[in-house]
Amino acid sequence: MTSPFVRAEVDGALGRIHLGRPEALNSLDLGMIRAIADALDRFERDDSVRAVALTGEGRALCAGGDIKMIWRVGRTQPEEALGFWAEEYRLNARIARSPKPWVAVMDGICMGGGVGLSVHGSHRVVTERTRFAMPETGIGYFPDVGGTFALSRAPHRLGFWLGLTGASVGAADAIVAGLADTMIPSDAILALLADLAAGRPADAALAAHAADPGPSRLADHAGVIEAVFAGADNSAILSALRADGSAFSAETLALLDAKSPTSLVLTLHLLQEALRSPDLETCLDREYAADAAILQGHDFYEGVRAAVVDKDRNPVWRPATLAEVDAPALVASLRPHPSLFPSAGD
Repeated sequence: MTSPFVRAEVDGALGRIHLGRPEALNSLDLGMIRAIADALDRFERDDSVRAVALTGEGRALCAGGDIKMIWRVGRTQPEEALGFWAEEYRLNARIARSPKPWVAVMDGICMGGGVGLSVHGSHRVVTERTRFAMPETGIGYFPDVGGTFALSRAPHRLGFWLGLTGASVGAADAIVAGLADTMIPSDAILALLADLAAGRPADAALAAHAADPGPSRLADHAGVIEAVFAGADNSAILSALRADGSAFSAETLALLDAKSPTSLVLTLHLLQEALRSPDLETCLDREYAADAAILQGHDFYEGVRAAVVDKDRNPVWRPATLAEVDAPALVASLRPHPSLFPSAGD
């Protein structure tokens, strides 16, 4: 499978995958997902390839998936939307299981689907330009692409804060949250790739170009985040934020207030379940069940309309408040389905 937006080539000992759709911030369509999967197949079979590197053209590694397509077909052709997610999630799991180092260079914007191509890899690289986020609660959706697995495992519940608020963070915060490994300056990317192409082991190549990411704001507030986001439900979280009374808590309350109440309830449930889950595939299967439920609801279509289609930034959520969300019914709507990964444990 080829895509005009994916360039895959062997450069010495390096398999290079470069996303070239800068006008759309390298957002993934189905052809791109298939091209990346095919490139990974090829590189894993090639004994000359010692590592694989993922990079993006322009201002982003990847800003997400093809939500416009899903918005367009979700109501009338849900199988097409679900088919997109199934292939994307299988690719996310493949990256996590790749026998060769996967070096994801999160230079610039890395959100949604771009996070799925990055955080499950063996070597997650950030730069001073990195803007990392899982902003899905702002469009009536939830952190997918294995995001619930990765976010739930962040220390001090930092991933719960990131997943529920949808906030964007930089290199230092991504590293502190365990969602990235190494910071290098953006002007060192080409030198890093050259070292990998020359056969230098990924760990050594990254160490040679590593830089201090600077202070982490999330680290400064980790105590509050850990205490607050251990709450059993969203109401408990909001109450704890109000009781804390700090400027950071007030900022967090404002972020949560703008999000879909349904998405907040669903996201917290998925993160809490992910904490108890043994592996990435289990979480991806649960996210896929949530996808099917989301397609039957209101807020995803309204959120994408407001953010991407009409761009009025004024979504009307339904239900409009957390108190009106029927959490048991929402959880019950996540119906079991055949696993996307029937041979994952083989």
